[in-house]
Amino acid sequence: MLKKCILIPDSFKGTLTSQQAGSTLRRAVQEQYPDCEAVAVPVADGGEGTVDCFLQQGARKIEAAVTGPFGEPLTAAYARLRDTAVIEIASAAGLPLAEGRLDPCRATTYGVGELIAHAAAEGCREIVLGLGGSCTNDAGIGMARALGARFFDSEGQEFAPRSDEMKRIARVDNTPVQKRLSGVTITAMCDVENPLYGENGAAYVYAPQKGADPETCRLLDDNLRALSIVLYHTFDRDFAFRPGAGAAGGLGAGVLAFLNGTLRPGIDTVLDLVGFDRLLEGADLVVTGEGRIDGQTLSGKVISGVALRAQKKGVPVIAIAGDLADGAEKLYDRGVTALFSINRLAVEFEVCRPYSEQNLYLTMRNLMRFSSLFGER
Repeated sequence: MLKKCILIPDSFKGTLTSQQAGSTLRRAVQEQYPDCEAVAVPVADGGEGTVDCFLQQGARKIEAAVTGPFGEPLTAAYARLRDTAVIEIASAAGLPLAEGRLDPCRATTYGVGELIAHAAAEGCREIVLGLGGSCTNDAGIGMARALGARFFDSEGQEFAPRSDEMKRIARVDNTPVQKRLSGVTITAMCDVENPLYGENGAAYVYAPQKGADPETCRLLDDNLRALSIVLYHTFDRDFAFRPGAGAAGGLGAGVLAFLNGTLRPGIDTVLDLVGFDRLLEGADLVVTGEGRIDGQTLSGKVISGVALRAQKKGVPVIAIAGDLADGAEKLYDRGVTALFSINRLAVEFEVCRPYSEQNLYLTMRNLMRFSSLFGER
């Protein structure tokens, strides 16, 4: 008899939000086991949908007037859970905000800094940043300026540098940022390990999807190299090759340097915030899932993070996905007990897409019916 089941899916991208997936799984469990404590915990790994997940967990939605990536006014929102603020940088500097006008030389993270300032002024003592989906390549200098940092050129003149002007920066005064964020802990959810610059850095790897051609990538990379030298002399630390420094157009390095923050795998941060280890107590089963499971799922994704923690508690994990691709079986070594696809017919994604919720429900119902054969665990 299933007495307690934790349902903790990511979104099935392009079809179901994590909230929809969680409620669908819960419906199937309770149909077969009406007395089961079926706990739905929709999560994300720091990208799009992270704030919505916390709002579903009872966090308050806080709105703030901020500056968009090209200087336009907009209203962005973050989640507040007790004294913790969860901010998606994409809400102020995301690719959708730059649709039709991509320009990583001009796009700024200024609005991200305004959101951080708002959360700190509202009394949040911990600020968690989701670094996914940026349209910027400014290494967080816009964010830092919004928090009070000052940038000077070689003649001692203060100016507001863009991503393609960082070579002009000769000195940084970050003291106002340190004062403003005194007593505030900053953690950035980051699931990439790219350095700040170089062939695997922010410009060459991520700027093309933000509108940069090869020549612009070289220009941006040169400016990131120049900035890294200034950061080294300012903070007496080398941030350029810290894993994740190149995340979100170099914002990873900006978090480390300007905010004295830390970079952490997104799913670990989220699982801590929702109290997943506590929820595991007394659980008979964990069910997780996402749209596609492949070899990349091992790299800090929701399923991998959930399974590793459940494994430590001795709780079996079932992972359900739209597609099971090559490499999915590697998750068995991470604590996943079994893998299942919801696709009932071998058809193209666009054909089966409208039936995703129904297929997820039917798959979970079949699993619950099968589990009932074994009685008490």
